[in-house]
Amino acid sequence: MTTRALPTVDVVVLDDAWRAKLRTCRALVARSAAAALAGRGVRRGAGVVVALANDRTVRLLNRAYRGRDKATNVLAFAECDARSPDPASLGDVVLALGTVAREAEAQGKTLAQHAAHLVVHGTLHLLGFDHVEEAEARRMEAAERRALARIGVPDPYRIP
Repeated sequence: MTTRALPTVDVVVLDDAWRAKLRTCRALVARSAAAALAGRGVRRGAGVVVALANDRTVRLLNRAYRGRDKATNVLAFAECDARSPDPASLGDVVLALGTVAREAEAQGKTLAQHAAHLVVHGTLHLLGFDHVEEAEARRMEAAERRALARIGVPDPYRIP
């Protein structure tokens, strides 16, 4: 019997405030990224790193890599094609705690629900999903809904 290595999800907590606000942040992030990767044909041994940062760190990254001098909720940095035969990193996903927490409150969601959605969203970007065109956005949102349903998170696009 051969064992197939699953994609790996490494969680790096860059700001301890994540642990204070979301006690189960590591487990939630790992489950969320794994749900986004499930059934996507990702090569064996490929990995994703999710960094839980603060707004300042994400602002610096956003300015350096996207030319936008502001914090944003999530950034995704793809390293290679997700279906490449070489088992390497798919890339990194970085979340900004302050922005994520403010958005969750404004949208009437828990921090855990919104963080899970953004991890799924960022992971799907690493897999080549995008939302620039309307058809792409619909496809990405459907993939997000399916991944979040796998882990019991409500549809983030449903209007209450």
